[in-house]
Amino acid sequence: MADPHSGSEKASEGLSASDRGAMWRIVVRLAEARRLLFVTGAGLSADSGLPTYRGVGGLYEDVETPEGFAIEEALSGSMMQRRPDVCWRHIMEIERAVRGAAPNPGHEVIARLSSRFDVVVLTQNVDGLHHAAGSRDIIDIHGDVRRLRCTACAHRRRVDDYAGLSCPPRCPDCDAVIRPDVVLFGEMLPPAKVDRLIIELDRGFDAVFSVGTSSLFPYIAEPVVHAAEAGGLTVEINPSDTIVSSVVEERIRARGAVSLSALEAALTSAAEGA
Repeated sequence: MADPHSGSEKASEGLSASDRGAMWRIVVRLAEARRLLFVTGAGLSADSGLPTYRGVGGLYEDVETPEGFAIEEALSGSMMQRRPDVCWRHIMEIERAVRGAAPNPGHEVIARLSSRFDVVVLTQNVDGLHHAAGSRDIIDIHGDVRRLRCTACAHRRRVDDYAGLSCPPRCPDCDAVIRPDVVLFGEMLPPAKVDRLIIELDRGFDAVFSVGTSSLFPYIAEPVVHAAEAGGLTVEINPSDTIVSSVVEERIRARGAVSLSALEAALTSAAEGA
């Protein structure tokens, strides 16, 4: 196999020497892989210019919202029931931050890798960018901010953006409050998506990539942990240390778009030199 470093210098810009070494080892391991799982979080969408909601440059850096609520309370299922106007006000802030965003090279690489591997995407992001990039097998475990559903009847629809929506919007069929089809704080995950994730994990993966997520939720960290215990390749792409950092086999301490572009270039170089 050719050294994947050669012929891909531009794609590797932004990676340290340690990262490039890890990339070479990852490509070697992927030579025999068939099924890949990409677990993605806000860090990947940050490369499309979207805020990560907390931390430096985040959408919500203050302790409280202007109404005096913690943001987790404002964006909770109970707030949607009790004060839908408050909940919707902050959901609309999120949608405005997402509006007009396009998939970045990281999303696009994951989509293109489905031509080489059987790729499943488990994403916490509600921005729909994996869909827009062309990925087909997606478990958007927290939903999609552009899918709306009535809280009282079967009305469903998808919107391009929230421009023109009242706060809160009302159902055209029954006049009940409409809500985005996303998981708010304090709500259960959609059973159908949880079941689908369990089925895919039972089938197993040859490699699991954690990209741009702090892995705080157990259902986000566990696929990485289980793959590591089963001897599969586990990779974390994240500039910061996270809960799974000590578990994974390989770490790339760089942003998702840069790292995934370098991975694709390395895979192509290795295939051409094989």
